[in-house]
Amino acid sequence: MIETALDAFRAPDIRRKLLFTLGILLIFRALTNVPVPNVNTAALTDLFTNNPLLGILNIFSGGGLAAASIIGLGVNPYINASIIMQLMRGVIPALEELSREGEYGRNRLNQYTRMLTVPLAFAQGYGISVLLSANGVIPANPLFSIETLSLLLSFTAGTILLMWLGELISEKGLGNGISFIIFAGIVGSIPQQIGPIVSGPDALARLIPFIIVAILIVAAVVFINEGQRRIPVQYASRQRGRRMTQAQTQYLPLKVTMAGVIPIIFAVSILLFPAQIATYFTTSEIGWVRDVAVFISENLNGQDNIPLYGALYFALVVFFTYFYTAFQFRPDQTADYLRKNGGFIPGIRPGKPTEEFLSRVTNRITLGGALFLGFIAVLPYIVSAFIPGTSNLQLGGTSILIMVSVVVETMKQLEAQMMMRHYEGFIR
Repeated sequence: MIETALDAFRAPDIRRKLLFTLGILLIFRALTNVPVPNVNTAALTDLFTNNPLLGILNIFSGGGLAAASIIGLGVNPYINASIIMQLMRGVIPALEELSREGEYGRNRLNQYTRMLTVPLAFAQGYGISVLLSANGVIPANPLFSIETLSLLLSFTAGTILLMWLGELISEKGLGNGISFIIFAGIVGSIPQQIGPIVSGPDALARLIPFIIVAILIVAAVVFINEGQRRIPVQYASRQRGRRMTQAQTQYLPLKVTMAGVIPIIFAVSILLFPAQIATYFTTSEIGWVRDVAVFISENLNGQDNIPLYGALYFALVVFFTYFYTAFQFRPDQTADYLRKNGGFIPGIRPGKPTEEFLSRVTNRITLGGALFLGFIAVLPYIVSAFIPGTSNLQLGGTSILIMVSVVVETMKQLEAQMMMRHYEGFIR
């Protein structure tokens, strides 16, 4: 492993990509420490200590939200814009046709995604500013004041800057740039997260179970994340001009976690929205409105009523896993593609039977992936119930899932480049 890493670093182009990626990540970590003006650090610490949902959002923002920095929104608006564009492709035929036009279509869709990121950043920046001002982190200002406008422009500019840095990594560095930025934020928060665990007289009693659980989680994440159902597809021999193509058998890989971490992002957004809106009505003069707002704010904040919150969190992750997988994989389109190209699944007739078979298989493997993602999402609450001192731990299964996914995909890209140079690969 070490020898192969040295061989990779000796290759000039790979070394250049690695150093470029490292330089961009250092710039990102430096920007994390540039706060917006007039921040009450004590109130900011209390806010994130008592709100696990914000801790999860901070993970996806790369760690900038907990520092109230100019990149506090992170790449969340860009991720949301990408998700919206993917969903719109399933309902708008023009976008679906554009996605099939090769590089030109991808560039146009990427441009639409960037344009959609700007209003989403403004809207999300305003929501974060209201949350921070309501908790005394920043001074409360009117919506159309110079202070509020400058704050929203700072948050939006920070998101656009991170989006540009991520695209630079994807273009000139190694791996997916947006994923690397989130990965760097998670890694940067590890010392702060595990600090309470390794401190105190009984630190060893907490640390050993924590390490065992972490190793088991990493192994499970790698196993499930790389798991797939390989469906054999046979192509008959065909005449193309003067050339006869021989019959061949290929495989259609269906991943267990086809939706990735997107269902967790959806579930966090759904849970955070009503709890945040309810806080604005807890002092209402209308009795039933105040009672409903108090009930929602006390039971959906991830701190007071953990069993109810955990059950809703788990159910939403399972639901959105099925929801997003339905947009990612279309059995009808796959069956039609196989039929047009002379492919068929052995023992299954082309057309409608193939579509029904793919739907049945997808639903079965998605069930396992959905339950796994739901377990990963609520894992911090399970761990806090058995390991003392981890009640405020936000570095849970979701973070490990992101880190493992980024590392595995980067290793695969590095493996492909190493194989072109006849080096011994990382993955055996």
